[in-house]
Amino acid sequence: MMVYVVLLWFCVCFILLQLKPRRPQNFPPGPPALPILGNLLHLTSKNPLKDFEKLRQSYGYVYSLFIGSKPAVVINGFKTMKEAMVVKATDFAGRPQNLFVNDLTQSKGMIMADYGSFWRDHRRFALMTLKNFGLGKKSMEERIHEEIKFTIKTLEKSIGKTLSPQVMFHFATSNIICKVLFGTRYEYDDETIRVIIRCFTEINKTVNGLWAMLYDSVPLVRHLPLPFNKAFENMETFLSISTRFVNEHKESRIPGEPRDFVDCYLDELDKKREDSFFSEEQLRRINFDLYLAGTDTVSSTLLTGFLYLTNYPHIQDRCQEEIDRVLEGKDRVTFEDRHNMPYVQAVIHEIQRVANIVPLSTFHCTTKDTELMGYSIPRNTIIIQNLTSVLKEEGQWKFPQEFDPENFLNEQGEFVKPEAFLPFSAGPRMCPGEGLARMELFLMTVTLLRTFKFIWPEDAGEPDFTPVFGATLSPKPYNMEVQLRSKQ
Repeated sequence: MMVYVVLLWFCVCFILLQLKPRRPQNFPPGPPALPILGNLLHLTSKNPLKDFEKLRQSYGYVYSLFIGSKPAVVINGFKTMKEAMVVKATDFAGRPQNLFVNDLTQSKGMIMADYGSFWRDHRRFALMTLKNFGLGKKSMEERIHEEIKFTIKTLEKSIGKTLSPQVMFHFATSNIICKVLFGTRYEYDDETIRVIIRCFTEINKTVNGLWAMLYDSVPLVRHLPLPFNKAFENMETFLSISTRFVNEHKESRIPGEPRDFVDCYLDELDKKREDSFFSEEQLRRINFDLYLAGTDTVSSTLLTGFLYLTNYPHIQDRCQEEIDRVLEGKDRVTFEDRHNMPYVQAVIHEIQRVANIVPLSTFHCTTKDTELMGYSIPRNTIIIQNLTSVLKEEGQWKFPQEFDPENFLNEQGEFVKPEAFLPFSAGPRMCPGEGLARMELFLMTVTLLRTFKFIWPEDAGEPDFTPVFGATLSPKPYNMEVQLRSKQ
């Protein structure tokens, strides 16, 4: 009997040794990996960013992990990021497959589509359609200003009181992208917009969390009734809403006279080219991508911004002085006014830097065997960008660990943007919502600061700037006081 036990033990050990992931020759170094789990146990904290930083300190700016049996390379620092995402952009422009986020999106739409003609056609179409002022008969700027009016009404009701801005900013940014995509805005108590926001909030909590890591590392658990299944339910809920919008547009649209993004896409479908990758299913999915790119990132950045502005009143005051001077005699701000507001520009960019909303970007993968910083990276290797290591890198910023607009100002007080400013990543797969996000952040911040003064409540205690980790980083809920400024 003892012999059988020993033989069984040897067999189990042999199988586990065979299952243990092995690094290819000249692959980046990294921590030892376990069979099946890979390095899952190295990423166990509530905020994996701290784990990534510890590993960087141990293994350098390019190191490797295993997601289950899948090899992944984590890249850190501006020099490494530039070589991968800019100099060798096409080598690193793929999307990994067979991960939680791939199954969630079915690798359709635009964000998770693999690098190739399908992705290029859809990205080109989306950027062309969304470009700056050019959507339909109303400019993007006009749409943003329309929604800001409702934000101002919400704040006016809270003058002299405290208010939690989470819901307000979430609804505002959601309505802006809904107006762009579907030509519709919603009252803040409307059930449709509440369901959409809930779906995206819950999906964001799951995507880079522990349950998604378990899903990626241990495929055997994928059919078990575990919390990641809620994300799939939320995706189906959003897609059913997206389908409803598409069907309504098909009935009400006038071909060639687009009112919004859905109309523009349906016009493209009317062309019926044989080699076209466009379809109604892709339209449903790309609606998800653009909503994701244009909502949570902007609302979380605004929340971060006003958290800092209420706690750095001297910075808020200086912004308001510049705003008053530049906009004197004007009814409202335009996006072009940013060129005359170097300090406000510096503050908004500094907010984006410290907010670090998408700290791990969206995972890439290599499209062919390549090299990075002297290491050999095989084709289909997962690439994880640690943007925190760039946005807070010593030597790239005057004050990397502090909130200070001087990081974006030269000695003459002029606005400058360092190369290491990469909140949207870099290269061909950088965030498609960058243009819309930049416009929203500037117009909303300037308009609200011109009208109101925001104060940290005396009874609120010390502010907690530690973000909540998810697919995006967002501040913990907080309150602020609102005062109406005197007419300028």
